[in-house]
Amino acid sequence: MDDNWMNNPNLKGIDKSKLEMLSGLASQGQSKGQNDLMPFLLMAANRSKESGMQFSGKEMEMVLEVMKMGKSPEELAQINKLIGIMQMMHF
Repeated sequence: MDDNWMNNPNLKGIDKSKLEMLSGLASQGQSKGQNDLMPFLLMAANRSKESGMQFSGKEMEMVLEVMKMGKSPEELAQINKLIGIMQMMHF
Protein backbone atom coordinates (compact mmCIF):
# COMPACT_ATOMS: atom_id res chain seq x y z
CA MET A 1 0.00 0.00 0.00
CA ASP A 2 1.17 3.48 -0.86
CA ASP A 3 1.81 5.52 2.29
CA ASN A 4 1.48 8.90 0.52
CA TRP A 5 -1.95 9.36 2.09
CA MET A 6 -0.16 9.84 5.43
CA ASN A 7 1.38 13.06 4.09
CA ASN A 8 -1.95 14.62 3.17
CA PRO A 9 -2.11 18.12 4.70
CA ASN A 10 -5.58 17.37 6.07
CA LEU A 11 -3.96 14.92 8.49
CA LYS A 12 -1.24 17.23 9.82
CA GLY A 13 -2.81 17.40 13.29
CA ILE A 14 -2.78 13.62 13.81
CA ASP A 15 0.15 12.01 15.60
CA LYS A 16 2.49 10.19 13.18
CA SER A 17 2.45 7.04 15.32
CA LYS A 18 -1.31 6.79 14.85
CA LEU A 19 -0.97 7.17 11.09
CA GLU A 20 1.79 4.57 10.97
CA MET A 21 -0.35 2.14 12.95
CA LEU A 22 -3.23 2.68 10.50
CA SER A 23 -0.91 2.16 7.56
CA GLY A 24 0.25 -1.15 9.01
CA LEU A 25 -3.32 -2.27 9.56
CA ALA A 26 -4.28 -1.26 6.03
CA SER A 27 -1.39 -3.28 4.63
CA GLN A 28 -2.39 -6.33 6.66
CA GLY A 29 -6.05 -5.90 5.77
CA GLN A 30 -5.43 -5.87 2.03
CA SER A 31 -4.83 -9.61 2.02
CA LYS A 32 -8.06 -10.34 3.92
CA GLY A 33 -11.08 -11.72 2.13
CA GLN A 34 -14.58 -10.42 2.67
CA ASN A 35 -15.29 -13.03 5.38
CA ASP A 36 -12.05 -12.33 7.24
CA LEU A 37 -12.22 -8.55 7.20
CA MET A 38 -14.69 -8.00 10.05
CA PRO A 39 -12.87 -10.28 12.54
CA PHE A 40 -9.63 -8.56 11.53
CA LEU A 41 -11.11 -5.09 12.16
CA LEU A 42 -12.49 -6.16 15.53
CA MET A 43 -9.10 -7.55 16.55
CA ALA A 44 -7.39 -4.37 15.38
CA ALA A 45 -9.84 -2.17 17.32
CA ASN A 46 -9.33 -4.21 20.48
CA ARG A 47 -5.55 -4.14 20.11
CA SER A 48 -5.67 -0.38 19.64
CA LYS A 49 -7.74 0.06 22.81
CA GLU A 50 -5.43 -2.21 24.80
CA SER A 51 -2.40 -0.21 23.73
CA GLY A 52 -4.11 3.02 24.78
CA MET A 53 -4.02 4.45 21.27
CA GLN A 54 -7.41 5.94 20.62
CA PHE A 55 -8.62 8.18 17.84
CA SER A 56 -11.04 11.00 18.33
CA GLY A 57 -14.11 11.07 16.12
CA LYS A 58 -12.63 14.03 14.26
CA GLU A 59 -9.34 12.17 13.66
CA MET A 60 -11.14 9.14 12.25
CA GLU A 61 -13.30 11.34 10.07
CA MET A 62 -10.22 13.06 8.61
CA VAL A 63 -8.42 9.75 7.98
CA LEU A 64 -11.44 8.18 6.30
CA GLU A 65 -12.01 11.17 4.04
CA VAL A 66 -8.39 11.11 2.90
CA MET A 67 -8.46 7.35 2.33
CA LYS A 68 -11.63 7.67 0.21
CA MET A 69 -9.98 10.07 -2.24
CA GLY A 70 -9.68 8.63 -5.74
CA LYS A 71 -11.67 5.47 -4.97
CA SER A 72 -14.20 4.00 -7.39
CA PRO A 73 -17.91 4.12 -6.52
CA GLU A 74 -17.75 0.40 -5.71
CA GLU A 75 -14.80 0.88 -3.36
CA LEU A 76 -16.54 3.83 -1.69
CA ALA A 77 -19.67 1.74 -1.17
CA GLN A 78 -17.61 -1.01 0.49
CA ILE A 79 -15.76 1.49 2.70
CA ASN A 80 -19.03 3.15 3.72
CA LYS A 81 -20.57 -0.23 4.51
CA LEU A 82 -17.64 -1.12 6.79
CA ILE A 83 -17.81 2.29 8.46
CA GLY A 84 -21.52 1.77 9.13
CA ILE A 85 -20.87 -1.63 10.68
CA MET A 86 -18.07 -0.28 12.86
CA GLN A 87 -20.26 2.63 14.00
CA MET A 88 -23.04 0.25 14.99
CA MET A 89 -20.49 -1.62 17.07
CA HIS A 90 -19.28 1.67 18.65
CA PHE A 91 -15.67 1.43 17.42
